[in-house]
Amino acid sequence: MLTLPDLEEAFNRLEPVVNKTPVFTSRTLNSELDLEIYFKLESFQRMGAFKFRGAYNALSLLSPSEKERGVVTHSSGNHAQAIALAGKLLKIKTIIVMPSNAPAVKKSATLGYGAEVVECKPTTRDREETCESLIKKHGYTLIHPYDNDNVIAGASTAVQELIKEYGKFDAVIAPVGGGGLLSGTALYSKLSGNVKRVFGAEPSQADDAYRSFHTNKVQPQLHPNTIADGLRTSLSERTFGYIKTHVDEIIRVDEGEIVNSMRFIWERMKSVVEPSGATSLAAVRNARSEGLIEDHQKIGLIISGGNVDLNPYFKIFAT
Repeated sequence: MLTLPDLEEAFNRLEPVVNKTPVFTSRTLNSELDLEIYFKLESFQRMGAFKFRGAYNALSLLSPSEKERGVVTHSSGNHAQAIALAGKLLKIKTIIVMPSNAPAVKKSATLGYGAEVVECKPTTRDREETCESLIKKHGYTLIHPYDNDNVIAGASTAVQELIKEYGKFDAVIAPVGGGGLLSGTALYSKLSGNVKRVFGAEPSQADDAYRSFHTNKVQPQLHPNTIADGLRTSLSERTFGYIKTHVDEIIRVDEGEIVNSMRFIWERMKSVVEPSGATSLAAVRNARSEGLIEDHQKIGLIISGGNVDLNPYFKIFAT
């Protein structure tokens, strides 16, 4: 069980390595919703997402023998890139098991950071079985994308930065897929006493966290079909434990709301974010309409990443 000192130690460990990501505001949005909203843009993090924080923290805490043997993980994209980059910086061999349908831009970046990619069928079972086979054969250490306390502690440093720069908040919203980012965000927010309420943002078409939260039992993803590819994973017992203890509500958002929020950030804030990150903005709108957030409150949004395949966009101008 993570403690406040664990999270603060992760912050100190990562401070010299990670990008201190910018925080944007929008007068248009604040006026529309009668709120004071701060966007923590992890799209400006190294490799383009918050995942670098947890990956570097976890790899840096390995024993010398574990570092020598190397690590393996499974990921559809951002965690893959994060482990690859952290491994490159720490001179640790990294093997990434990626589903065959992973976004091409994320696979290319993972290879570019020097990792070895092993493809598998696009199911959770195939990911896990492929990792287990590699561990048995080579003795690699598994760095799970979110079911790992050191990864979660690293993820908490995004909201730590936000609070250190802008003080206390009435509420903070973070996307939830496997639950690592939301767990870290909620843990620090509540244990430090700097945030009154924490909400998770989740696609309605991949709502295992919402169902788990309201049945008090981990509910696996059934048939996730959402544009937010980073949020198609299921909670673990570890992340569910943190979420049910420290999170106040999971807010579901539909696909149109995600796309509209993504477009708002691109057009009005001139910042490229991916669909998973845009769920936080979609969620604050829904929370406002549902009465979960009141007038004049100070709200922090964790925008988790900005790794989007821009090839289709630029092909328009090439023809």
